[in-house]
Amino acid sequence: MRQLALALVVALAFAALPLLTTSNYIVGVGVSALIFTVAAAALNLIYGYTGLLSFAQLGFWGVGGYASALTVVSFGGSFWWGVIWAAAINAMLAILVGFPMLRTSRHAFVIASLTFALLATLVARDWVDLTRGPLGIPNLPPPSAFGIAFDTTAKFYWIAWAFSVAMLALLYALCSSRIGRTLIAIRQNEDLVRAQGISPTPYKLSAFTISAAVTGAAGGVYSFHLGIIDPTFLDFYYMQTFLIIVIIGGTGSFWGVLASGIVLSALPEALRFSADFRMIIYGAILVLAMFIMPGGVAGWFRDRAIARQREALG
Repeated sequence: MRQLALALVVALAFAALPLLTTSNYIVGVGVSALIFTVAAAALNLIYGYTGLLSFAQLGFWGVGGYASALTVVSFGGSFWWGVIWAAAINAMLAILVGFPMLRTSRHAFVIASLTFALLATLVARDWVDLTRGPLGIPNLPPPSAFGIAFDTTAKFYWIAWAFSVAMLALLYALCSSRIGRTLIAIRQNEDLVRAQGISPTPYKLSAFTISAAVTGAAGGVYSFHLGIIDPTFLDFYYMQTFLIIVIIGGTGSFWGVLASGIVLSALPEALRFSADFRMIIYGAILVLAMFIMPGGVAGWFRDRAIARQREALG
């Protein structure tokens, strides 16, 4: 209950960001932090809870971005329908590719998911008739609703904020439910789960599908924040960012990934005072964090709590 109250306070604080600054740059960093945290939380569902490292998230991110952009530009739909289609198409893709992939070993799953991500990149680059290839799809129109055009960074921030709150609430409800506990059990000992009469495959496929749908929707929102989408939208930088957020936050920890997402999305921007050494400092901080907290932020707090309990009993 205390964690939910704190999350509500943080959410309201983030909602006030456009009111606290007139800097489009700072608000833009806030948009990135919100969307990246959602994508990382979706990755945490399949990797942290289920124990399956899925590079396919990068492919779903790109497919979502292109699906939303094409819905508006090529098919005359609205931004809102574009985000819905981004989630729906990725959910269908996840079922189609996930069912055979999840029947393989964990190591084979990693290779297959990476292949899917690379294939998505090739499609974005080479299917020129659909994606316009390296030229991409520029000048994406701003979303609008009820006669209001979200044509500035500050206005678009409200869309990113509402979307992030909704998706994170969905993921929290799932992770804290019986389904989430079953996924953790599958990650820890799949044979024992089978012995209890539970088939792991439907649970893993459901987690993979939901994770893909949320990631695709996040990619759709982010593409309109950028105002353009091209093959660089599938750059491995995005997958690297999502994975670092999950690892530093603590795999399998919903709140740890949330905190990590907010901090790590803004950290590279906070280090811009040293343009030449910014990414070197960023990398050094990440390496240091992994040495100090090998189990992530959540693991560090858990170890401290266990140590205090032992001191109290001793």
